Amino acid sequence: MRAYERFLKYVSYTTPSNEDSHSSPSSQCQFELGRALVQELKEIGIEDAQLDEYCYVYGHLPATKGLEDKPCLGWIAHMDTVADFCDHDAAPVVTENYDGKDFVLGSSGRVLSVDVFPHLPDLKGQTLITTDGTTVLGADDKAGIAAIMTLLERLQTEQIPHGPIAVAFTPDEEICRGTDHFDLEKFNAQFGYTIDGGKEGEIEYENFNAGSAVVTVDGVNVHPGSSKNVMINASLVAMEFNAMLPTGDTPRDTKEYEGFYHLTSMEGNVAHAQLNYIVRDHDAAAYEMRKKTLEHITELLNDKWGDHRVTLTYTEQYRNMEEIIREHPHLVENAKKACELAGVEPIVMPIRGGTDGAMLSFKGLPCPNLGTGGYGFHGPYEHITAEAMDRVTNIAMEIVKLYSAQ
Repeated sequence: MRAYERFLKYVSYTTPSNEDSHSSPSSQCQFELGRALVQELKEIGIEDAQLDEYCYVYGHLPATKGLEDKPCLGWIAHMDTVADFCDHDAAPVVTENYDGKDFVLGSSGRVLSVDVFPHLPDLKGQTLITTDGTTVLGADDKAGIAAIMTLLERLQTEQIPHGPIAVAFTPDEEICRGTDHFDLEKFNAQFGYTIDGGKEGEIEYENFNAGSAVVTVDGVNVHPGSSKNVMINASLVAMEFNAMLPTGDTPRDTKEYEGFYHLTSMEGNVAHAQLNYIVRDHDAAAYEMRKKTLEHITELLNDKWGDHRVTLTYTEQYRNMEEIIREHPHLVENAKKACELAGVEPIVMPIRGGTDGAMLSFKGLPCPNLGTGGYGFHGPYEHITAEAMDRVTNIAMEIVKLYSAQ
């Protein structure tokens, strides 16, 4: 079975994670896909496949006889999607021999346009998979799951010699909780790769240092007719806080290694207001300075408006895995070589985000990230091709062969 055929099955499961939930997993719908994956793993010969109480799927493929001493190589992808554009089941649209031009997404009024996605002409002649324009597709990261499943099947059906293989499918990656309950002892791999990136051939081992900031403002609400020197409008103070941040340090204004403050949501009235940010920077020192800037603004506004009017709550999310991967350069070198063997140009680039692999690297499992072949993630313009998923599977296969031969 080709990877895209599996992918079309997986996207029929609606699996948004829920950042407002405190349970693990954050949404029960992820269990449905997890159970289906365990069943499929067993059908393709992964006898110890299992689903735990936190919705983590684990399985192992024993080494070919004579290769038991090779390092256990782990493969990881996540089951959840973002919650945006996920209020009903996805309806994937498969278009063979795509013409490389603007593509109308069903009757949604949305168009996959070459102006916005200039790589589209490069996909001409391939089998394009899109949404109908009303949901996410789920290539992030069900395409990664499909590639790993196809890899496991091919290793056995094609009788390809290999060392020990571990596989895991995780919940809640999209809300930065994908490794909260990851059992490294059960997984039992020495090195790993996540398949959770963009274009096939991408190799990512540098990611943001990341955190989230919640700024709350408590105001003083009195009748506006008698509010002279008394009223403190919490919403205006919140606006003042945001105005004190560097105006060019937003996602829209930055690229590559440049960091940012991203205001993700805001709400408020005269009495109370709240700002929610995510904070990102590749450079560890610059990242720490961003946190200090938030603390400094909080202090300034409390000096102006009174102690404890403004409260900053900061939560660390993940760190730059480059600190760990630099000690294991073979992971990147073998991935580059595997791309070349598979006929794909290797693209080593920083992630303007994070993956499960970043957190796993700091927990003791060095784990760079590979591309899935997809584009336009986290919205209704998400798309991928069947041929790209084949190439991703081939890259993973070449990585397995390389580690089996060393």
